[in-house]
Amino acid sequence: MTIYLLDKTLQIGIFYECADQDLEDNVCVSIIERCPPEEKIFRSGTTHLYLTADQAQHLGEALLEVARKSHAESSHLDS
Repeated sequence: MTIYLLDKTLQIGIFYECADQDLEDNVCVSIIERCPPEEKIFRSGTTHLYLTADQAQHLGEALLEVARKSHAESSHLDS
């Protein structure tokens, strides 16, 4: 799965690394920045974060929780 942010200058790829199936941290979050060096968030153009399945699930749940809160607040402000 690939997600593009910041006018597509930040590419986030999320995938299960089959070649690392025997390792506990086989879920990869790959971040690629396509912007001028002075705008980079990370030092490298490509950064890989390897997570365990539990860590990936926790990250996903945390993102969903704050997204729900954001939607709820936005709905509240619109009323």
